[in-house]
Amino acid sequence: MQLSPQEKDKLMIFTAALLAEKRKEKGIKLNYPEAVAYISAAILEGAREGKTVAELMSYGRTVLNQNEVMEGISEMIEEVQVEATFPDGTKLVTVHNPIIIKENDLAE
Repeated sequence: MQLSPQEKDKLMIFTAALLAEKRKEKGIKLNYPEAVAYISAAILEGAREGKTVAELMSYGRTVLNQNEVMEGISEMIEEVQVEATFPDGTKLVTVHNPIIIKENDLAE
C-alpha cells in the first residue's frame, strides 16, 4: 500500500486518537499529544460527515473539557489546526482555545 505523507499523518492522528479514546473511557486524563490527536480526529471525522468549517471550529471546542486532560494541558493548547478533506476539497480548520476552562468543570 502506497500512502502519501498526508495520509500517513492522518493515520498517525487516528491511531493516537484511538489510544486517547481508550484512556478517556478509563477515566485517565489525557496528555498533550493525546488531547491534540483526539480533537484533530474529531475534526477529520466531522469533515468526512459533511460538516462545514464553521461547524467544526465550534465543535472542536466541545470535544474535551478541563477535567479530561492533565493539569496545565488546556493552557498549553492554544489552537489546533487540521487539514481536513471536505466534499469540495481540502481546507484548514483552526480551533482556537479548544479546551475551555469553566468554573463548573473545576468543581467536578
